[in-house]
Parts: sequence; structure tokens; C-alpha cells
Amino acid sequence: MTGFTFDNDRFAADAIRMPMMSLREVVMFPRSIAPLFVGREASIKAIEQAVAAHDKKIFLVAQRSPETEKPNPDDLFAMGTVSKILQMLRLPDGTIKVLFEGLYRAEWDVESMGVGEDADYPMVTVRRVPEEESAGAESDALIRATQEALEQYGRINKKLAPETILAINSITAPGRLADAVMPHLKVDYIKKQGVLEELEPVKRLEEAYAFLQGEIEISSIEKRIKNRVKQQMEKNQKEYYLNEQIKAINKEMGREDDPGAEAAEFEARLGEKNMPDEAREKTLREIKKLRQIPPSSAEYTVVRNYVEWILDLPWNVYKEADLDITAAEGILNEDHYGLEKPKERILEYLAVQKLVERIKGPILCLVGPPGVGKTSLAKSIAKAMGREFVRLSLGGVRDEAEIRGHRRTYVGALPGKIIQSLKRVKFNNPVFCLDEVDKMSTDFRGDPSSALLEVLDPEQNYAYNDHYLDLDYDLSKIFFITTANSLHSIPLPLQDRMEIIRIPGYLETEKLQIGRRFLLPKNIEQHGLKDENLDFSEEALLEVIRRYTREAGVRNLEREIASVCRKVARKIVEGKDEDGVHPISKDDLESYLGVPKHRHGEMEAAPRVGLCTGMAYTEVGGEILMVEAAIMPGTGKVEITGKLGDVMQESARAALSYLRSRSGLYGLKPDFHKEIDIHIHVPEGAIPKDGPSAGITLATTIISALLNIPVRNDLAMTGEITLRGRVLPIGGLREKLLAAHRGLIRTAIIPAENEKDLKDVPETILNDMEIIKVESMDEVLSKALVCQEPEKIFCRRDANDIPLAESLLKEEYRPEPRH
Repeated sequence: MTGFTFDNDRFAADAIRMPMMSLREVVMFPRSIAPLFVGREASIKAIEQAVAAHDKKIFLVAQRSPETEKPNPDDLFAMGTVSKILQMLRLPDGTIKVLFEGLYRAEWDVESMGVGEDADYPMVTVRRVPEEESAGAESDALIRATQEALEQYGRINKKLAPETILAINSITAPGRLADAVMPHLKVDYIKKQGVLEELEPVKRLEEAYAFLQGEIEISSIEKRIKNRVKQQMEKNQKEYYLNEQIKAINKEMGREDDPGAEAAEFEARLGEKNMPDEAREKTLREIKKLRQIPPSSAEYTVVRNYVEWILDLPWNVYKEADLDITAAEGILNEDHYGLEKPKERILEYLAVQKLVERIKGPILCLVGPPGVGKTSLAKSIAKAMGREFVRLSLGGVRDEAEIRGHRRTYVGALPGKIIQSLKRVKFNNPVFCLDEVDKMSTDFRGDPSSALLEVLDPEQNYAYNDHYLDLDYDLSKIFFITTANSLHSIPLPLQDRMEIIRIPGYLETEKLQIGRRFLLPKNIEQHGLKDENLDFSEEALLEVIRRYTREAGVRNLEREIASVCRKVARKIVEGKDEDGVHPISKDDLESYLGVPKHRHGEMEAAPRVGLCTGMAYTEVGGEILMVEAAIMPGTGKVEITGKLGDVMQESARAALSYLRSRSGLYGLKPDFHKEIDIHIHVPEGAIPKDGPSAGITLATTIISALLNIPVRNDLAMTGEITLRGRVLPIGGLREKLLAAHRGLIRTAIIPAENEKDLKDVPETILNDMEIIKVESMDEVLSKALVCQEPEKIFCRRDANDIPLAESLLKEEYRPEPRH
């Protein structure tokens, strides 16, 4: 700002005293007309005083800070404008509207500031500031440039009337032109004050021209912004109008749902979803496609269902749980009695999980007979880990699409069961139980077991590709557990991807504990009974296990207990027992469960010729197998009955060939087989039987029948035979010995190479039974046949080559009765 130094003598000569009004953010220029609203009391008093005077003049000066309510002399600029009040209008709210006309620049004497007659408004002494107009080429050029700029500004700023522009452009003096232009510019009042205080006309016009060019630039930018905003608003209004029309059309056609709203909802859900970039990009493309498809189109439903499936899947949603090994062990022991080795292996896996937080595999496969608790063990694992549990039964699944899903090109296509289960459980790291994995079959629709290869391979399942999704989905965080009754029907490549954990059948003592600790309390609660309503004695429970059930697991045992509970519940409801207490003893079982279904112990009462006891392994556990042979005159025909499989029939033929190769040692003619017929039969003919482990049993039965020597009735055997008489190892030894123990067998012959498997046999059985380990058929016969000198059975000829078989037989054999 230009400062002023007053010449007191000259100032006193030209001075005029008049009222003063301060302006907020407004600068009044000479030869300009401006309406102002006045509300401050002092300003209103000053205007009233000026109006009362005959000249109606007042001094207008801008204050430095607009916030100051009552400015001091230091708060006001040194130069202002002497103005004339043209019109004044009082408003209802107490303010006045005044129309001012600027007359000339003036400066005021700070020391002369005083108050008016009523001491409510300021009076100052002002002196007119003389102005000099200059002429020349530079001045003319500047005037012309300013006029052109003003016309350009007028085309942009429609608020500036053409008449005003014409009047301003008629001014030819540079100083006056600057004063006329500045009031119409949206420039800060500080800058306007600077132009007011500039006394050099050409410089003042230069400043005004610069501000005018700046306003033109700002107005151009503002115009472009307004046009752009207007176009966008028009577009939005157009879209809104069209969308409202579409809604109206859909409503008329009975389609209340808005397709656009549905797509918008999908986009909102996608924004909140944590998923891989590939899946996100594909989903966005499908949503974009959804907007372009008419809702009546069949493809619209296909695309919508696909997007819903992707958005419903728990891509990166994991259930976090603090893994406590001690608590996990407690849960497993609480839910399952026995099964020490499986539980130990599971706890090892959980311990590794806690240390490394993530481990690839292994995939556990629980193999064992029905009813031993494979599926419930998987549930307990999920409970111990604090994860969700998913069970998928694969029994009877023949279609590969059940696992991998259908292509979207098919009508009614869906993802596979794996993806469907994850959507249902809403977490991507559950314990996933694939039940009955050995019951899958194959037909023209593909092999589902082959589809499981990728699912159960830790090196591949991090990028599992379902046919329906056609996207890589991470299954590596899932703890897969499979269950099976046997391994022979599971393809070898699938077995190779799993760690096999065998769950054997329960001992009689284990079943007793399971019945008392788990099954009885569970069924008492389920049938609405109380503990005092049912007193099940231990002898009665043992009788149920022995004579009413025959199984490796405890499923039938639970059914029989439930049957007893139902009958007790009926008696209580009918009010037959006043005290409500029902003791169940061994003698009461027949009235509750009927006649016993099984005979406990299948041992023959005495040794028999051509009858031998074998041990077999089935899907339901171990069984005792009786093998019979009958010798009849004939022509060498061999008959094998009892619904035996190919392997077992081959074992019978191998045993017969072994016998023929050693006929001389047994005192038989070389062509003895041509004069007789041999019939081999295994009772319970309705049950299929197969496997090589009955080889030595078949051979012993045939030799017993040919030599007319009985076989021990308290002995059972198992083992595969070769043509040379060697005894080869077999599988399922634990289950076979369990079955023999249930049948009161006290001696068992097993292959010598199976001695290592005795570590898995409970001590109870090893203490009750004599285990004989053999390597050849000769050892089997020496232990199994009942004769006076069994070690001489292979040298049965005298010097005249007469068979000595009859002399080796005992005259009388009476076995001691067993209890």
C-alpha cells in the first residue's frame, strides 16, 4: 500500500470535514455506483448525518480486517473515496440499503478523527487527491487491450450487461478506465485497495488489465467446469429417467426385482469379499455381462447363479483357534475308549500343526470294521482343533461330476460336493471327513476316485480346479480325513496319497467299558429315562455282547441297549412298576431281547476227522471259519462249495497238489486221487468268502479226511500254503485272534513271519492263548492232528512197505470238558 505524508499547511487549506463510514471487504472507486447494505449503528448514524447535510457527501474507507466491529484509526486504510448518497431505503430488520456514487479519491487526517454531534458516528477531515491523466502510444495501446479484454470477459461473464461494457469502453482516459473496470472484477479487496491508491494512471490501468486477464482465465476454467458438471448431471438425469422407466416396465411385466439393483448388490458384496485377484477379475466380468443380459434370458439365470456361488464361497476366511494339545487329548479320551495308537498319531499331527502353524498333509485314512468309531473320531478331531466339521459320504458315488462339478454349459450345473460343503460351512479350513471312500464305484460317467487324487494331494490341492467354477481354489488348509472298511477296493494311487491308520475291532473287555461309560448313559438320556430307572448289571451287559451281538464295533450293542431302554420306558409310562426301578440281570435279557441270536464259542465238543477250524478276516472284523472235507469212492472229482472266491478255490487246489506230491510219506498210493472224490465245504454258504489265508486249514482238513486222523477241536489256524508246503504270512492277525478268543479257542497256529504282528495283539489275548509259529506244513500237521506220535506221521511204512497209519491212531480220545 502507498503511504501518505501530509503537508499540514496545504491539507488545512483544501480540507473538508465530513462523516466517515468504514467498509468491510469492499473498496469504493471514483465514478462508480454501488449499492451497500448497512447494519452497524455508527455507520447508520453517519449516513443519516450525511443525508441531513445539503450535499449528502460521506467519506468511505475500507478497514484492514473485516472482523473488527469498531475500528480504530490504525484499522483503516489511509485512502478512501468521497461518495454521494443517491438513495436510501430502510428495511424491516433495521438495516438500510444505500446507493452510493463515488466522486473522487481522498486521504484523511488520522489526528482529525473525532465524533459527531451525538457522539455516535466518526467525523474526519479529508483532502482530495489530485489525478493527472497521461496520453501517448503506450497509453492508447493499453486502453485498447483493456477494452478488448473487457469485451472478452463480458462474453464469459453473463452478469456483465452489454450496456455496461459499452459505457466503460467509451472512456478514453487510462486512470478513469481502470476505476471503471475494477468494481466489476471478483478480486480480493486488498488488491482493489492497491489499485485505488495507485495515482499513476497508466500503472493503475496496467494493474487493472492484469486482474482482468486473470479473471478471464478463471472464468474460462469455471465455465469449462460448469459445462462438464452440467453434462454429467444431464447424463445422470438421463440414466435415472431410463432406470425409472425400466422399473416401471418390469413392474408391469410382473418382475419386481430390478436387474440393475441386483448387479449393484453383487458389486457391493464383491468389494467386501477377500478373494484372489483372478477370481475377483472374473467375477467383475461376469457382473458386467449380467448388466447387459435381459432378465428374461436363460443365460441371465446361469450367470447370476455363477456369481452367487463365487461370492458365497469362503475364499480366505479361516477359523482361528488356539490349539491346546492337553485339551485335545482330553477330548479324544472323553469321546473314545481305547484306540490308543490312532489317538497317539492324531495328537502327533496336532503337535506339529501347533509348532509350524501350517503343514501340508498328511491325509489321514482311518481303516477299520463298521461301528468302531471312525466317523465319530473325525468329529472329535474337529472338536479338539476348534474347527468346523464337514462330512461327505462317498458311498455309491459313481459320477466324477459329484466331486469335480459340472461344466456351466449343462442345464442345472452345480459345483462338486467339495465346494458345496465349503459354502455350507463358511470357513476354508474345516476338518473334512470323506466317509466310505472305499464304496465308490465306476461307470461310463467317469471314475470319482480319480477325481479325488487332486483333492487329496497336498502338492496339488492348493490350486484345485472345480469344473463349474473354472478357477483355482485353495484346499491346502483343509484337514482331510477319509474312512474305509477295507483297502482292497481303494485304487493304489489314491492309497499312496493317504496315511493309513488302522482302527481294529474292540476286545470284549473294551466293549464292556464302552457300553457302561458311553452307550448306557447316552441311551438313558435319549429315551427320557433317569439313571435310577435302569440298573444294567455288568453280567447282563457282557451277555448282550456275547450272545446278542457279533461284531467288531459296538453299533449292534447300542441297538440292543436302546431296545431295552424302549421297553423300560413303556413300562414306566404304563405305570406297571410303582417304584420306577428296573434291574436288568443276565436272566432278564430273554424277556427284553428275546432268544439269544448267537452261540458264544464255536469250538467243537470233540476232535473230528475232516473238520478243521480256521480264522478269517472280513470287513466286519475277524471270524472263525469251519472247513469240512469228505472222501468218497469216485473217479478223482474235486467239489468245492460254500460260495468261495477264486483265490480260496485256488488255495484248495494248491493244498490238494501239495498232498499228492507227498502221498508216499503219508502211506497213500501215488494214484490214490483217481479212486476217490473229494468234497470240500465251508459252512454258512450264503456268505461270500475269499482270500489265501485258509490254505493250511484246507490242507489240514483234506489230510485229516484222507488219513482218517481227527483234528484238535481247541485249535485254530491261519496261513497261506505253497506247493512245497511252506507257510506264508497273512494279514489281519489281530482281528483273527480276537475272533478265536471270542470262540473260546485256546491254541492258534500262525505263520512264523507274522510274529512281528503280535505286538499289536492285546496282552489279554496273548495271556489266554497259546500261539504256535510254524514255517512249513509238516509243523502244522504235527501240532494239529490227534495221534499218538505226531512226529512220525510222515514216516508211516514198515520194512514191507505196509502203511502204519492205523497203528498211530489213539484207541480212544476223550478230551477233558472245558468250562
